[in-house]
Amino acid sequence: MSDNQHGMSRRRMLGAVAGVAGAAAIGGATQFVSSASAANGVLVPPGKRGIILYSVRDRISAAPDATGVPYGFERVLGRLAEIGYKEIEFAGYNQSTAILGRQITPAEIRKILDDNGLRANGTHASIPSTLTPTTLAAFEAQLDIAATLGMSHIGTGSDPTNSNYKADWDAAAERWNILGEMAASRGLKLYTHNHDAAYNFLLDSGPLDDLGRPTRSSGIRKLEYFFAQTNPEWVFFEMDIYWAHVAQHRWHTYTDPDGVARTDIFDPLATVQARTMRFPLFHAKDGKRNPNVTNGYEFAPLGQGDIDYGGFFANMGAKGYHNPMWEQDNAPGGTADPGRSLQYAQISYKHMSGLRG
Repeated sequence: MSDNQHGMSRRRMLGAVAGVAGAAAIGGATQFVSSASAANGVLVPPGKRGIILYSVRDRISAAPDATGVPYGFERVLGRLAEIGYKEIEFAGYNQSTAILGRQITPAEIRKILDDNGLRANGTHASIPSTLTPTTLAAFEAQLDIAATLGMSHIGTGSDPTNSNYKADWDAAAERWNILGEMAASRGLKLYTHNHDAAYNFLLDSGPLDDLGRPTRSSGIRKLEYFFAQTNPEWVFFEMDIYWAHVAQHRWHTYTDPDGVARTDIFDPLATVQARTMRFPLFHAKDGKRNPNVTNGYEFAPLGQGDIDYGGFFANMGAKGYHNPMWEQDNAPGGTADPGRSLQYAQISYKHMSGLRG
């Protein structure tokens, strides 16, 4: 893909907004499952079993207390290592200042990781929605933190744009190609984490509304369009498998350019199979099927829901390349059950480690 394939030169845009030239993209090293793991059918090798700290955010942010439940980075990461997790995805870098009398630093977090045999492998950082010297400097600061922590990936928990319209996704792709090239120059893969809305249909055709925007769809989904507009060497994805199944439940009809209602059932697994190397990370979040709620699913610890993780991981291709991070949005138990999130982390790890195919 050339710099000019999707419009304005990415290097020229970088120069205009930041006064710097983009560096040549570099690919991340690919690690595949060992022959021993392949022989016994392990779907998630031990070194690939991960967790995003959002799942235990209540204990990361907790002040010292008398519950006996781990709190703060040192104690929580130590407990996760005891459970068996090896990879950590971050959702912020702060803990209670009551622990150290100040905020912890990225270098101190790195030491905790190293001391426990853990590896930082991603983060839900802030990715600029506009490109200015200020926002690019802020992004460089995020790259610095990722480098300190030893990450291979840097990302965000938000869609590239919340819009339904093609023009906005074109603009988002231009930004992400620039930012992805910046990340690649530092040895990092830039990724976007998406919920169900990203798999709704793009409005790209048909009659225009009063603001000159299209009102109908050619049938392509928003994120599918984004796949094609971004450089596969610079822009990557983290599928939240739970929210992808929510998308299957919610977004299955669109109005074509001629005004005819069409049905197209979303297939999360097929989406990954078609471009498996662009999905280095996953959120392995489970859900119990409930067609009576809007999302069609309700959160559950991994292995206690209805999503077929064994079939998904066995058939997505490039066995051993991917990095699943356990997540559950509502795992924290609050003051009534302060140990719940770590208990769910243990239950979910046990299921992840037991997956065979």
